[in-house]
Amino acid sequence: MKDILRLSNFLDPEMEYIPFSSDMEEALPDLEKLNSDIPILPLRDNVLFPGVLHPVTIGREKTMKLVKEAHEQNKYIGVVAQRNKEQDNPGEKDLYNVGTLARILKIFPMPDSSVTILIQGIQPFSIQQIVQEEPYLTARVNPIPSAKMPEQDDNFKALFSSLTDIASEIFRSSKQQFGNEGDLIFRTADNPRFFINLVSSILSFDTTKKQRILETEDFIEKATYLLEVLTEESKLLEIKTQIQEKVNSDINKQQRDFFLNQQLKTIQEELGGEPGEADIKELEERAKTKKWSAETADYFNKELQKLRRVNYHSPDYSTQFNYLETFIELPWGQYTEDNFNIKHAQSVLNEDHFGLEKVKERILEHLAVLKLKGDLKAPILCLAGPPGVGKTSLGKSIATALGRKYVRISLGGLRDESEIRGHRRTYIGAMPGRIIQNLKKAESANPVFVLDEIDKVLGMNVSGDPSAALLEVLDPEQNTAFHDNYLNYDFDLSKVLFIATANNLNTIPPALLDRMEVIEVPGYILEEKTAIAEKHLIPKQLKEHGMIEKQLCFPKEITIQLIQNYTRESGVRQLEKQIAKVVRSRARMIADNEGYNKKLTSKDLINVLGAPIFDSSSQLKENMIGVATGLAWTPVGGEILFIETSLSQGKGMLTLTGNLGEVMKESATLAFEYLKAHADVLKIKKEAFETQNIHIHVPAGATPKDGPSAGIAMFAALASAYTKRPIKASVAMSGEITLRGKVLPVGGIREKILAAKRANITDIVLCKENKRQIDEIPSEYIEGLKFHYIDKMIEIIKLAM
Repeated sequence: MKDILRLSNFLDPEMEYIPFSSDMEEALPDLEKLNSDIPILPLRDNVLFPGVLHPVTIGREKTMKLVKEAHEQNKYIGVVAQRNKEQDNPGEKDLYNVGTLARILKIFPMPDSSVTILIQGIQPFSIQQIVQEEPYLTARVNPIPSAKMPEQDDNFKALFSSLTDIASEIFRSSKQQFGNEGDLIFRTADNPRFFINLVSSILSFDTTKKQRILETEDFIEKATYLLEVLTEESKLLEIKTQIQEKVNSDINKQQRDFFLNQQLKTIQEELGGEPGEADIKELEERAKTKKWSAETADYFNKELQKLRRVNYHSPDYSTQFNYLETFIELPWGQYTEDNFNIKHAQSVLNEDHFGLEKVKERILEHLAVLKLKGDLKAPILCLAGPPGVGKTSLGKSIATALGRKYVRISLGGLRDESEIRGHRRTYIGAMPGRIIQNLKKAESANPVFVLDEIDKVLGMNVSGDPSAALLEVLDPEQNTAFHDNYLNYDFDLSKVLFIATANNLNTIPPALLDRMEVIEVPGYILEEKTAIAEKHLIPKQLKEHGMIEKQLCFPKEITIQLIQNYTRESGVRQLEKQIAKVVRSRARMIADNEGYNKKLTSKDLINVLGAPIFDSSSQLKENMIGVATGLAWTPVGGEILFIETSLSQGKGMLTLTGNLGEVMKESATLAFEYLKAHADVLKIKKEAFETQNIHIHVPAGATPKDGPSAGIAMFAALASAYTKRPIKASVAMSGEITLRGKVLPVGGIREKILAAKRANITDIVLCKENKRQIDEIPSEYIEGLKFHYIDKMIEIIKLAM
């Protein structure tokens, strides 16, 4: 084992330092009893030199502990400069390798709980190894011998004389800054080594230069480098003095309020340019790199000339400069190269989204046409469907497939037209509209631009009509020259692929809707939700909660229970939240080292999520008279509803309850009148309509219900009540009716099928024209269901009763 170095090795017999108190020599500790492992005090933005007194204000907890222990135990410390003064907890890499051995002479507590210590440098050293970082840094160090004084020949005397002369000049010019410290330096001029250390310590030049002086071992080299540094400082001081004198000579009583502006102007003149000239030159250089047309270049140059004529100190200067900066930052003619690999695009879309075959097919068709033609104005697509089906995220997938930049803005609640078109420059705080702002961020003139929630844009109001402002944006024939009020110049949006999303097309103004190609994004049925959960949602939530698939398994039957018993929606947003709750509960068990079953069970779902929220087996238990099962569409998916009828003695009055809307009430009236008109066909006595009242009720009375889909179910329930023939519990129906007895098609078929499968319905009766929607659904998703298609209302009697 190597011998432990002693601190006595640091004491150079030739080391000369100035004792600032008469008893300093007597206060030296017995250095032979101290090890070479010394505590390290990091020093911000300065370097401690041997022999120099230096006050240091400390506040870091580590440093406070170091100082306290070192002072109490009369220890020596190593003072090393930090490479980065902003680092609050420096380590070995944050410190220079060479520092100075020092002693703590005095500690002064300060009012703000910090402490100021007075230290004196003794001897340079180099860090051999950091041996300890807590409670403070401790290092094993090697002493650096003091450079031997050269012979004081003529060269040495000339060099040292130059040092003293230039130092004297600097201190005289900065008398107010340094005070009596300058006099102290020249009282020590007979000691060259201490003179260099003291000058280097007091003057405020760069820390890296001071560190170089400390590390330089050759005395002549050290003195020569210090002379170079002082010469540079002297020149800077001279320039500063000249500027100050010139400013002072220009100022009089009337100009006193403009003192700072005059000083800034003088500095700019010394640098070789008028105020604002650098800004203009920068704009000119950037303009040379832009790929814009000659017409756009001419317009920019005219606006640049306006900037030259505006006074630099005028508020109009910043307004015009900000405008030109915005103008030049726009992606004029900057386009990303489209990836026309159809198979790659199909792979990306399939990987990111399950189902949505029509939407994917439309995107692939668009790519195919672009590939063949090479130039096509981008159509405006509008993805319409219920919440949570992936409309917004589909935009990201399209951008990835095309290799384009992705931009999204939310239009929900937008009420100000200037949010689209921008403000005119004459207004204070004017800025471009959100279309131009996002194109600037995208740095591309052909991104995929998602306009989210376009159906929630407010119409005409006191701030204009933002929906009307979107007409120009979304018209392929007009957006080649989109006019932003702030820009006041046409910008080409024809290469941008705009994708709008909406939940309800009825709230979109007709003129705006006419400019978009609507693609219906239907809700997911059970099998699709199950696949999405297994392929996307569960792996995503496991990753976000720091778990792996081996730690938690979702069996397929548990996923189906989660979907059926705890969610009622067309999309999968609520499903993802329920999955996240289950994963979080398991994450806590893992963190607490609790035992748990890695394979989820029905009992686990109940423990985490509570009792099932929805009854998945809500079909009728038995065939009943006067009760029909209908299928309805809601914004959160499909639902089944029961149409209940009851006869009572009376005068043939029809009563409707269940919070029904006007359309649904009309369907009930139509069904009742058609039944009366065809009573003989159904073998119903006409006296029954005159002596009995009929009551139609739709349960869940607190929920508003409307729409024509329940017409055929109402007719079946009425017919059952009057003929006393029960309706099959396994049959559900949906269709609009007319007074002529026709059955018309309805929408939301996919969602209604999902509701029927949830309720264990086996037979579904629909209009013949709805058959094409059924044909588009993959056969595996409708397995176990039997579809019956009718054209006339009377046909329901044979199918349902």
